[in-house]
Formats: sequence, C-alpha cells, structure tokens
Amino acid sequence: MGTRVHLAYGITLIVRIKPRRTLFLLARRSKQARRRFWMRSLFLRRGETTETLVEDLANHGVDDTIKNFIRLSRGDFYHLLDLITPAISKMDTNMRRALTPLERICITLRFLATGDSYDSLSILFRVSRQSISRIVPEVCDAIIAALKEYILPSTHAQWMEISDEFERKWNFPHVIGAIDGKHISITAPKNSGAEFYNYKQFYSIVLLGIVDANYNFIFVNIGCQGRMSDGGIFANSSIYQELENNRLAIPEPTTLGSSDSQRVPYMLLGDKAFALAPYMMTPFSGTPVRNSPERVFNYRHSRARRTVENAFGILSSVFRVLRKPMLLEPKIAEKVVLATVYLHNFSRKRNSSEIYMPSESIDREVNGQVVDGSWRGDIPTTSMIPLQGVPRRSAQYLQNIRSSLAHFFFTDNILPGQHRF
Repeated sequence: MGTRVHLAYGITLIVRIKPRRTLFLLARRSKQARRRFWMRSLFLRRGETTETLVEDLANHGVDDTIKNFIRLSRGDFYHLLDLITPAISKMDTNMRRALTPLERICITLRFLATGDSYDSLSILFRVSRQSISRIVPEVCDAIIAALKEYILPSTHAQWMEISDEFERKWNFPHVIGAIDGKHISITAPKNSGAEFYNYKQFYSIVLLGIVDANYNFIFVNIGCQGRMSDGGIFANSSIYQELENNRLAIPEPTTLGSSDSQRVPYMLLGDKAFALAPYMMTPFSGTPVRNSPERVFNYRHSRARRTVENAFGILSSVFRVLRKPMLLEPKIAEKVVLATVYLHNFSRKRNSSEIYMPSESIDREVNGQVVDGSWRGDIPTTSMIPLQGVPRRSAQYLQNIRSSLAHFFFTDNILPGQHRF
C-alpha cells in the first residue's frame, strides 16, 4: 500500500514506490478535517432576511422606498415577478433550500439599480458571491424573454403612430425614430487585445439605440466592440439590412406642403456620425449662417433628435449599473444592458406616471427656451459615451430632400423662436 506520512491539519501523504522506482504522492484529507457545513453561518437566515426586506420596502409606499431600491413601482415589481417566476424557479434538494424567485429577482434588480459589486450584494442578501454571479445572467435572460413585446414596431399603423407623435411633440414630420450610439464601459476582457479599446481610450461595448417620441426604445443593438466605427456598427446591425431592403412596413414617401412637389420619405434622425440615406436624415455640416434655412433645419433636427439623448440619460439615471465600468465578461454585460432597456420600456409603457425618473433629468422647453436636463452634467462620469463621427459625402437627391425640408421649416412650418438659434 505504501508508506503513510501524517502531516498537520489532518493531511496524510501516501508514498508508493513501483518497480521502476516511480514516486507517487497522494494527498488525502482525513474525515475529521473535512468541511461540516454547506454554507457559511452568515447565509443561513437569507430567506427570512430577504422576504422581510421586500415586505418592509413594499409597506413604505408613501415615500416610494421600494421604487428607489429596485427602480420599479410596487405594481410593476410584482407583475414582473409573476411573469418570470416559472423561468427562474429552482427545486429544493436534500442538501439545501433553493433560492426563491423573490430572492433572485431582488438581487438582480438591485444590481441593475446600483451596479454594486457582488461582494456587497452578498452581504446585503446573504447569498454567496458565486451564486450571485449565476443568478444575475439567468434573471436577465428571463426578463428579456418575458418583456419582448415592449420593443420594435411591426405594422404600418405602428410606424405612423410614432411619426404622428414626433410631429405633434417635436414638430418634425416623417420621423420614425431617433438613433444614436453610446459606449458602455467594461473591464478589459481576457485575451481580447485592442478589440474593445475605443477612441476614448477605455474598453467598451456599444449600445446602438432607436427611440420614439416618448423616450421608449424601439430597437437596440448591443455588444459591438468599442474599437468599431459608427458606420461599421450600424452596418452590422440587423435593422440595417431591413431598412436597405424596405422590409419593415415603413410608410411610403409623401409630400409635405401643398406647393412642394418633393416626396419626403419616412426616416430616422441621426447626428453626423451616420451617413445621409433615404431612411436616415442628418444635419447640415459645418455652422450654417444665422437665420438661414439650413440653420433653422439644424435646430429643428436637433430638437427632435435629442429624444434619444434623453432616453440614454434616463436609462443611466435609473439603472446606475451603466454609470461605472462593468466587472463582467462582454457576453454577460450585453445581457445586463439589454435587460435594463426592456425594464425601461416595461415601466414606461405600463404606467408612465410611476416610472422612477427625476423630472429635471430630461431636456425640456420653457417659454420657448430649451433647458438642458441634469443628465448632460453626468456625461464626464458616466460609462455611456457618444460614438465618434465620421464625415461622408451624400448623393445629390438626398441633399435635395434635406433642402426641401429646410425650406418647409423656414417658410411653411414655422416654429415660434426658431430664428433665435
């Protein structure tokens, strides 16, 4: 059997010598030194602690304590819990009690709301760090699967509704969405080289989003490496091919004014980071002369396009995991960002009056003057950084459409105060 050598801490070395004089050392821990507990004493009362915590938060509805803690109203929280409970439920075993759906969703929502480290959440909810690292992606997957209905329009009537809202609220016709991209800061992935290293000199994945007139996301593309240019990100998105091949049931181009024969397509509003296209309207380059049609067009364009900037600001104000570098692998970070987008739409569309959104966080117009939202002051510290623009030359007929819109705003569809900018 070999020679037994007893060491400290209950460890025994068994030395075996075979005919060829090969030496084997086998380490074996004695029964007395083996672990006697499946979890630390800190985690033994986790169920009682979490259930009591949620109950206490729900009872403080007057000061919106539960909304501040997990960024959802009481009604939205329990409705979401009912939706995803079948997907996140686990069975108890003879060894230990499984974490309940209530515990799992609370851990995930708190992580999305604050971006706290797993170690911090471990102390708060009395769940091991290793368990939290599995819970967060699983619950994010369940949220994404349950809330898919709160996203991209699919019918002609839905696109027309979005366009009518843009014209009524932001005085820009034929708009089906505002588009922009943001860098989401992450830690450097292993063996990734410079793939995720962007022009701002940090590692990131890109969130490309399209929003409607009410700050709801109607399309997102998440996960492109930070090193990619704006044109490459949009060209690699699924909606690019749909727009190029006209497969989204978008309304046909129509004229605007009674005296204008130029047919204007329904389009997205993008900044100079995007190329002018039949489905994409960008501002005039440079600095147009004051009180000129081009200057008025740029003001009206920016006034309507800032909805996407506001949406990003609201998203990062509510779900503050987006305000700091994520200590996650890119694939997990994609799930986290996508889950926040679905939760953003879910809260706004169910009951916009209950969404946790400081009124001062968005841009607004007061007596004809545009007042910047507080989110703009957060840009230097947030992890959501704008994409870099790349100048491009556009076809003449697209420039004619833009000039026709500029003339329409300057002569027919005049907005009070537009000549002051």
